[in-house]
Amino acid sequence: MGSEEPAPEHYFTARPRSPSRRRSFRFLYRGQILIFESDRGIFGAEGLDPGTALLIESMTVGASDRVLDLGCGWGAVGVAAAKAAPGGRVVLTDVNRRAAHLARSNLRRNGVGNAEVRVGSLFEPVAGETFDLIATNPPYHAGRPLVLALLAGARTHLAEGGRLVVVGKGSQGIRFYQSWLEEHWDGPVEVVGRRSGYRVLEARRGPMIRNE
Repeated sequence: MGSEEPAPEHYFTARPRSPSRRRSFRFLYRGQILIFESDRGIFGAEGLDPGTALLIESMTVGASDRVLDLGCGWGAVGVAAAKAAPGGRVVLTDVNRRAAHLARSNLRRNGVGNAEVRVGSLFEPVAGETFDLIATNPPYHAGRPLVLALLAGARTHLAEGGRLVVVGKGSQGIRFYQSWLEEHWDGPVEVVGRRSGYRVLEARRGPMIRNE
């Protein structure tokens, strides 16, 4: 009997074992051509996926916003946010070290100076910090408990009036997560983008309740 096939590797891992095979591509954002490299062992290895494309198209970024690209992959959302917020600051995070390395390269490749990349899981790299916008295409295949931990943790990392923007499709359970946000969030939850079965949800943090 032959040896068993190794279990398929998932992109939500700190150190991918997949042999490197980089790809170069570009896309247009706000009149600028952005240039990227991706690699195997990273989400979106073949290029910009339709969910992330819709997220970038749907998110509203203020010129001086502080933005968190949570689970940045090779950095598409973070680079776009940095271009949209020239007076702001963007932090890109990912548990995947290969993704983080590529995201740093892609920031340099696109001449972005108002952003940085940090390595770590979920909100560990930004402990104690708050943002005006958190944008994410969550690692759905890592399981519902992790996605719910992401949604629950986002509120404490948003400034008052800040927004969580998250994309997903029906097969990933986006309607379940929309209902969860509507039940547990303290501010309004809206669908701000739809295409090809994907939804982009925006959940706004409500005002803090202060005891008299």
